[in-house]
Amino acid sequence: MNHSLFAALRGNFPHDLDGVAIECADGLPGRYTWRDLERATAMLANLLASLKLPAGSRVAVQTEKSVEALMLYLAVLRAGYVYLPLNTAYQAAEIEYFIGNAEPAVVVCSGKNFGWVSQIAFKAGTTHVFTLNEDRSGSLLERAAHQSDQHTPAHCQRDDLACILYTSGTTGRSKGAMLTHGNILSNAQTLKDYWGWKAGDVLIHALPLFHVHGLFVAAQGALLNGSKMIWLSKFDAKTVVANLPRATVFMGVPTLYVRMLAEPGLTREACKNMRLFLAGSAPLLIETFNEWRERTGHTIVERYGMSETVILTSNPYRAEDGERRGGTVGFPLPGVGLRVQDDNGQPCPAGEVGNIQVSGPNVFAGYWRMPDKTKEEFTADGWFKTGDVGRVDADGYVTIVGRSKDLIISGGYNVYPAEIEGFINEMPGVAESAVIGVPHPDFGEAGVAVVVAKPGATLDDAAIVQSLKSRIANFKVPKRVYVVSELPRNAMGKVLKNQLRDQHIGLFSQG
Repeated sequence: MNHSLFAALRGNFPHDLDGVAIECADGLPGRYTWRDLERATAMLANLLASLKLPAGSRVAVQTEKSVEALMLYLAVLRAGYVYLPLNTAYQAAEIEYFIGNAEPAVVVCSGKNFGWVSQIAFKAGTTHVFTLNEDRSGSLLERAAHQSDQHTPAHCQRDDLACILYTSGTTGRSKGAMLTHGNILSNAQTLKDYWGWKAGDVLIHALPLFHVHGLFVAAQGALLNGSKMIWLSKFDAKTVVANLPRATVFMGVPTLYVRMLAEPGLTREACKNMRLFLAGSAPLLIETFNEWRERTGHTIVERYGMSETVILTSNPYRAEDGERRGGTVGFPLPGVGLRVQDDNGQPCPAGEVGNIQVSGPNVFAGYWRMPDKTKEEFTADGWFKTGDVGRVDADGYVTIVGRSKDLIISGGYNVYPAEIEGFINEMPGVAESAVIGVPHPDFGEAGVAVVVAKPGATLDDAAIVQSLKSRIANFKVPKRVYVVSELPRNAMGKVLKNQLRDQHIGLFSQG
């Protein structure tokens, strides 16, 4: 039996391949049929096959969001290779690390970045670099146009690697989470049932494609159900609200819900055909949860997942399974084990905060080329240590209360302070720095950098921000920088970040 993730998705395409699969809401071309997806993925898969790549080759992709980019993902799976999505905001230093670590055989980038990306890729030993732009131009499609539109999907086992997702660690060095065909497919099939996907559902897709949420949960959810997508290349609150009457499902990070609530057109009438609003990737403020319900008549379903596991828990979709409780992420999904343990590895009683550990068919195969780190992140009995801290109440609802590490989640994106501190500490005149996350009304959390100058040096906060913007993704750049004489420390010399958070906690409270 073929356990290919692509084969499973393709098997759920509608019988009528000439029906609309994707309709673009903010650009041309306007529509793609299921037959277009079938033919284009075959041609792209044949192009990859023609390159005679070694088995298990990685295909790294850093392009703007487009339907063709989604087709490329499907084609990589179809051809039996390993897909490596990269955030479009990543800069040269980050891309150099990812390409050096993953050693992809193929790199696909936006045409505007070809000069510097190809230089990095060829230096690292990558054989093929193609371009793909959001307007359907680029060398990838030009080459694929000469390929056959017939292709037999590669035969894959459940444990064969499908994707590598890079997730930064507190050391500042990224780790490649290896997800298999079985990991991703088992989760997608569970969510299809748990969230009640049905015939006629239409998804508004307004999320990025380099992220678990946009690629595996949203796009793949629609594909597995044979459902049409209304496609936005970038989130625009007004456009999403205008398309709600034509849709049934919307998935977003909390920031998107905040921005949609600012639209006068968001009414109960606009949402009358909607079946499901899902939120994840960052904590949903209870104020947003309540205001959305009052305004639209719909209760958002909040869920919880990670790059290493896809989705782990969700508030119920069906009323008979329980209520949707704001401030919680619901119950562990069917087939997912979740336990809370104290620092000594003992189970925590209901309601007590501890370390969240998980198990299940969706849990990743380990970190790429990091066997010691992989071993460290799993317990002796095989449970994955999520690094999240939370509790399970007497009714079984899971609440995430924070990170055991200093992760900041800003606008749904993960920001790791140690990585940012590393860049700041390299700047002339900087003695040391500490980056913390504080509440932000729009982004959920925002980064704040507290920096100490070397003796005799003068630092400018705006210059620090500008330097960071030229080196790292914009979502990682702290919203504020403060220059101080010293950082608070404990008796062991460790920086007391909790004190820094307390000092700046109300910084963005007025918006």
